[in-house]
Amino acid sequence: MITHMDFSTDNLFRALSDSTRLRCLALLAAKEQLCVCELTYALGISQPKISRHLAYLREAGLVADRRAGIWIYYRLAPRLPRWVRKVIITTVSGLAKQAPYYSDLSTLKAMPNRPGTLGCG
Repeated sequence: MITHMDFSTDNLFRALSDSTRLRCLALLAAKEQLCVCELTYALGISQPKISRHLAYLREAGLVADRRAGIWIYYRLAPRLPRWVRKVIITTVSGLAKQAPYYSDLSTLKAMPNRPGTLGCG
């Protein structure tokens, strides 16, 4: 796990260099917290692939997770250095109107049975 003092530009940009990880971060920045099943639905990517990318982001110190019943929820790490959070927010804001990022949120909104209602499956 990367600590506040160990966070480097290399770690950040290596994590952001993959479009799947960047799409996950964009959704998490917009929605604060999402279940793995919500990310798989919104991105149209298999659960093992999403989980692998989320693990990478967690190891990089960019996201935090919590288990609630059968679901695992992810969010931006609460103790990100201010400069890291600013880079993420600025980056995802700049991508918001580009494909595929612009459609990810609308796809997520169309997801039936989202966690917190009837569950995902």
